[in-house]
Amino acid sequence: MAEDKPDMIALLMAIAESPKRDNSAYHQAIAEARQAFEDAEIALSGPVRVRTKTKMKRSGEYVVKWTFKRLT
Repeated sequence: MAEDKPDMIALLMAIAESPKRDNSAYHQAIAEARQAFEDAEIALSGPVRVRTKTKMKRSGEYVVKWTFKRLT
């Protein structure tokens, strides 16, 4: 167990010094999705149901189509 301690310290140091993941694009997408729901509820005067359709383009872009419908 004592010989594992330097390896563990080296591992923790490597993790601490590794570059952090940039989640700004994810957070921006979630903020836009929340805004889209809010806008749809205002435009349709009440709660909404959403359907999504996804597609991967040849260019590598991932497209999500949102369709909102008012709950009846």
